Amino acid sequence: MPVVRPLLILVVLSVVAATSGVAEERQPNILWIVGENFSNDLGCYGQENVATPNLDRLAALGVLYTSAIATSPVCAPSRSCFMLGMYQTTTDTHNMRSHREDDFKLPPGIRPLTHRLKDAGYYTANITHLGETEVGTGKLDLNFTNEGEIYDGKQWDDLKGKQPFFAQINLPEAEYDIYDRKSAEKKRVPWVGEEWHPQVATEDNVTPPPFYPEHPIVRQEWARYLNSISGADVRVGQILDRLRQDGMDEDTVVIFFADNGRLTARGIHWPFDQGLRVPLIVRDAANFKLLGAEEQPGTVSDRVVSLLDLTATTLSLAGLDRPLGMQSRVFLGKEADPARTYAFAARDRIDETVIRMRSVHDERYHYIRNFTPGASWGTLNRYKEKCFLVQPLMRELLRKGELSGPAFEAMQPFPKEMLFDNLSDPHEIHNLADSNDPAHQAVLHRMRAALDTWMIETGDRGHIPEPPEVVAPFEKEMHDWFGTPEWARKNAR
Repeated sequence: MPVVRPLLILVVLSVVAATSGVAEERQPNILWIVGENFSNDLGCYGQENVATPNLDRLAALGVLYTSAIATSPVCAPSRSCFMLGMYQTTTDTHNMRSHREDDFKLPPGIRPLTHRLKDAGYYTANITHLGETEVGTGKLDLNFTNEGEIYDGKQWDDLKGKQPFFAQINLPEAEYDIYDRKSAEKKRVPWVGEEWHPQVATEDNVTPPPFYPEHPIVRQEWARYLNSISGADVRVGQILDRLRQDGMDEDTVVIFFADNGRLTARGIHWPFDQGLRVPLIVRDAANFKLLGAEEQPGTVSDRVVSLLDLTATTLSLAGLDRPLGMQSRVFLGKEADPARTYAFAARDRIDETVIRMRSVHDERYHYIRNFTPGASWGTLNRYKEKCFLVQPLMRELLRKGELSGPAFEAMQPFPKEMLFDNLSDPHEIHNLADSNDPAHQAVLHRMRAALDTWMIETGDRGHIPEPPEVVAPFEKEMHDWFGTPEWARKNAR
């Protein structure tokens, strides 16, 4: 019979005691409130003609980030990225609505964030209701579907008895009114409408960005977008009130962000700043005090943050280490990583529209590279044509020779390279890539090298074409909606 040494017994007991201590240590709740298609258009960012008192209050109690950048200007690739902590271009989840019906599996070792949290004792939920009140869409829209259940539940009422929890609430805004140009009927999304949102912005009081022409349709669409943000704030208020009423507020870290930039014609789908820059607010859990000394309530941070970094940061808030090889970084808290110099983004196929572009932001400049000659803002896409009357308006005004200035330039085919100074040119009107200024050329070379390095180091798969049979169903949807391929060809630039 083997002899068990007393020292060995002591070591084993110490390990068991230490493990038990970790298991019994309290962990904070973490709540993601995810806006749909916003840029930094809240009152706390200085936007006019919006009413966002709840988000403004959240910012006053937390940290407001001014340089948060999505990795894609459209939802599914962006969401796939921050749910995995890996760039969508690395994991082959970069094309919109891809891998929904095939046998695609994530690369070995790459797992959804919620699975990692569940292993650490978290209950996970994708909330749709606060009791009888419907506040979330339950949307995931991930370009991977064969990894099992992503969340445990969807009811708010389950959270109180299942702490610690990680919960996501995906707001319906700003997926607002959808227009069907073919039948001239305005079709409303059941969630929202002009009569529901606070009507702070009007056609008469808004100032749309200067790359749009002066026209009533432009003003109407810009006002509708801003009002959808005011509507989202109402839902945020309902959520935060319920968190307090249920006594969970002081145990919960609240993170508000948007999945990609503006639901406007030059925003969503395009890797301009309007399609990539997103709001980001983090409020600490009072009973845990997880944030660092430089992240006190009311802090405004210009730190460059990629939405990719939500993954590692959420794990860190839960007391978990970032897995080896994860590209995400921790951007806040006592264990924060050094700040990023650059935030990278990619646009690839979006439904039937095959256009490849890459982007890199630093704290001031934004560099974009276009890999698809002839692509332009006017390139046809069924979703964009249905959502935005600005799209056909600008195409028609261009045909008539009635566009000028920034609106005319915006409708021209994209050059291979674009460089913008977001400090002096927030609307990205002046392309500095061809500037003779030595300072601008130095920035161009630096940003160009940073993008080249990122594409190589992360194994960017955007250069690999999808099989034609993958794209064909999306092309059919486009042709069915427009009527005939001839109509599409006639109206394409």
